[in-house]
Amino acid sequence: MQPVIVHYLPILAFLVLAGVIGGALVGGSLIAARQKPYAEKLSAYECGFEPFDDARRRFDVRYYLVAILFIIFDLEVAFLFPWAVSLWSIGLFGFLSMVGFLAVLTVGFIYEWRKGALEWE
Repeated sequence: MQPVIVHYLPILAFLVLAGVIGGALVGGSLIAARQKPYAEKLSAYECGFEPFDDARRRFDVRYYLVAILFIIFDLEVAFLFPWAVSLWSIGLFGFLSMVGFLAVLTVGFIYEWRKGALEWE
């Protein structure tokens, strides 16, 4: 009987190989690329506009609202793909479950639209 640790050797080999490849890429870029940073290159990047003030200042709530809406509708697509792949095997119950899920998301989307959350002024 083999010890249990033997079954984890491929995972360990994969982690070591990934570390070696990652280290080689970082080391190669340090050797091959010019390392002459300048002030603009070292400045913080803030979504396409010039950095200003302190990074700890308050942001407009619309940034967070857009992020939450993106996550909600991104997850919707993540749930739609496996549902579409297995639609024939899950039957009518699976179809109606997804219709209910999409109905709840549609109601939420209409609510956000009516409240003006999608308007960027």
